[in-house]
Amino acid sequence: METIHEKAFALLQRCEVITVATLDEKGFPRPVPVVKIRAEKPFTIWFATGTSSDKTAHLRRNPRAGISFFDRGDSVALTGTAEVIEYPAVKKIMWQEWFIKHFPGGVEDPEYCLVRFEARKGVFYIEDKFVKSVLK
Repeated sequence: METIHEKAFALLQRCEVITVATLDEKGFPRPVPVVKIRAEKPFTIWFATGTSSDKTAHLRRNPRAGISFFDRGDSVALTGTAEVIEYPAVKKIMWQEWFIKHFPGGVEDPEYCLVRFEARKGVFYIEDKFVKSVLK
């Protein structure tokens, strides 16, 4: 029998777009949709963004963040920390051809960076079951 965390991870795999909330300079949450490019168990989530984006500035100042996603009535809200990643080797591994639209300089575009989110807590509503849990 699948656990709620396994069901939530399967839900994450189905979701291309997730919502990421960072904390702005005044401490207010700023949620934005992003395209998830990779998810690792239990809940490590990667996405690409620009080095000069607001979310990157927010995360450099305060790494606390939230991610939510939903599909067909099931939903997950995660809180944790996020790190801006600019290592060339990692950027090359994670590069996807559609990024060229946003980063015309390719994998070496100075504007291209990654964010790796690590969940610490989760609120899960899956198959009419509501569960809160500490993940790390």
